[in-house]
Amino acid sequence: MSNLSDLTIVRAVPEDAEALLAYTKTAGAETDNLSFGAEGLDMTAEEVRDMLTHLEHSRYGLILLAKSGGRIVGIGSFTIQKTPRMRHRGEVAVSVLQSCWNNGIGSTLLSLLIRFGREIAGVDQITLDVRSDNERAIRLYRKFGFEKTGVFPGYVKINDQLIDCDLMVLRFR
Repeated sequence: MSNLSDLTIVRAVPEDAEALLAYTKTAGAETDNLSFGAEGLDMTAEEVRDMLTHLEHSRYGLILLAKSGGRIVGIGSFTIQKTPRMRHRGEVAVSVLQSCWNNGIGSTLLSLLIRFGREIAGVDQITLDVRSDNERAIRLYRKFGFEKTGVFPGYVKINDQLIDCDLMVLRFR
């Protein structure tokens, strides 16, 4: 997909549930860098609609969709736990269809998620996990100031293989 002149970034709404699930199946089939594979998210369309309804006006969570040509080409999410002892920390995740890599979509999504975390959710830090061998994603996260804080051995299991993930944090305080 070379022409992304109509790219828009929008907050996901309940009506996006089926398209979001379809996206996760496509993205999951393209790479082993995500927490899901070709099966996509283990949720029904109704469960996704309920989640998106809950997040629609929340200051504790956000799902952004990068859309081009009427279809989702990237997703970014920000989540925060509501318990008082964990509320200072948000977590982000970003994915982009391979055909749209190198177009700045991941950077745009991550920038918006960081701004949401800082200005709306008011967190002190944002964390993420990334496969330790995913150099492209690690470079992106470092560009935004994320620092590696450790390695979680065997964090994911793909095809019976345990794969390490780097734990990264962006601190505001």
